[in-house]
Amino acid sequence: MPTADIKYLDIKEFRERGYLQEANRRFFHPLGLALEITSEEDGSEHLSGIWDYREDPEGMTYGEGYGLDADKAENIDAEFDEHAARRILLFGQVIQPHDGEEHA
Repeated sequence: MPTADIKYLDIKEFRERGYLQEANRRFFHPLGLALEITSEEDGSEHLSGIWDYREDPEGMTYGEGYGLDADKAENIDAEFDEHAARRILLFGQVIQPHDGEEHA
């Protein structure tokens, strides 16, 4: 349930800016998973499921001719870099360690 203190990113913007492509390419696909977005006739979009191909030894890949968008990848790289230095100061690494994990 939405809370007044939480800001939400529109799913269409999530896809258009490259978050979906890069989340799938960098995280979900190597694990054999894919985050799916459905576009409705009214133009709205929503997260609609996670494809599960974990049994495939290579995980998932974008098909030939899919046209991975380099601009989207660069956009996400830039946003990632904007946060990285601050997170390294906070956690000693970019990825927040889980309980019991040593800080880098």
